[in-house]
Amino acid sequence: MSPAPDTTTARTRLKPPGPATGFVDGAWWPRSEDLAAELPPLLEDVHDRGDVARVAYHLDDWTAAPRRLAPGRVRLEGFRTTAPHSVTLVGPAGLRLVLLVIPSSTPEGTAEAAMTAAAAPDDRRSPADLLDGAETAP
Repeated sequence: MSPAPDTTTARTRLKPPGPATGFVDGAWWPRSEDLAAELPPLLEDVHDRGDVARVAYHLDDWTAAPRRLAPGRVRLEGFRTTAPHSVTLVGPAGLRLVLLVIPSSTPEGTAEAAMTAAAAPDDRRSPADLLDGAETAP
C-alpha cells in the first residue's frame, strides 16, 4: 500500500532570489480548485521571501473564495483582469511574486515540466505559453 499523498506542503518551484526576470517568478501546482484550502501551504512555502498580505487571482481559476484567510491577515482579491493561471502574492515590505498556477488536474509529467520551466532564471514566457509548452513537451 502506498503512503497517502502529502497535502500539507505546497508543490512550488521558485526562481532564485534576485532581480525579477520574465513574467513569472515560479510555479505552483495546487491539489484542488479551493483557493482558501490551498493557500496556507503556499504561504508557508514562500515565507522565506517575505510576509504576504494580499493574493490576487483570476476568478475563473478557482471556486468561490472568502475575502480573507483566517485569521484575517491575508486579503484575497479575485479579478477577471488578472492573467489566467497565475496568482500574485504581495507583501507589506515590498514582496511581489507572480506564480504560474498549474491546474490541479494536470498530469504529473506535464506539471513537472511547467514548474521546471517557470522556475528557470532565464525563462520569460507568460503563464499561457508555459502551460502550452509543457503540454507539447516530449
